[in-house]
Amino acid sequence: MNIVLLGAPGAGKGTQAQKLVEEFGFDHISTGDLLRAAVKAGTELGKEAKGYMDAGKLVPDSVVIGLVKERLGMPEAAAGFILDGFPRNTSQAESLDAELAGMGVSLDAALLVSVEPEVIVERLSSRRTCRTCGYTGTAADETCPRDGGEMYQRDDDEPETIKQRLDVYEESTAPLVGYYRDKGLLREVDGDRSQDEVYADVKTLLGL
Repeated sequence: MNIVLLGAPGAGKGTQAQKLVEEFGFDHISTGDLLRAAVKAGTELGKEAKGYMDAGKLVPDSVVIGLVKERLGMPEAAAGFILDGFPRNTSQAESLDAELAGMGVSLDAALLVSVEPEVIVERLSSRRTCRTCGYTGTAADETCPRDGGEMYQRDDDEPETIKQRLDVYEESTAPLVGYYRDKGLLREVDGDRSQDEVYADVKTLLGL
């Protein structure tokens, strides 16, 4: 099964993706991870991406799609994949469809993890991160349960910053939801519940 994962920052997409990977062995393809790995490895696409990143510019769709296409051609993706972080808008979705069609591959579902904005602000603003190991916890964690390190609030998790990120997401991704709905691929799940409750519905919606 081939899935595109949609949802605002803090909706819990990553958690659901990990559960699907663990149970069904899908290849979890995060475009952020692909970019970092390509830059680190110094591949042609990685060098091109680094030039844009160093200049503080967005990496062009053509580079990101090139990385995704490379990954989809690997054996790990043959049993099914979850695309996380891409596409981010309808233009990218159309380019992705064209590339997949050229490979003889199609999407089976676009899974939207839906959570109200105020819930996301509350979730993320209470999030704390360990300075030493990167563990993510909550404001209740005064020290890291892993290594005793200091827990701090990332700038990204300040309420005002979260609201700005949600505005950007809403502007670019709302049309994307309509795009996949029109294709009959959209599957929407209420993410404002326990992880296990959400996951049970995810499996039902995907027919797993």
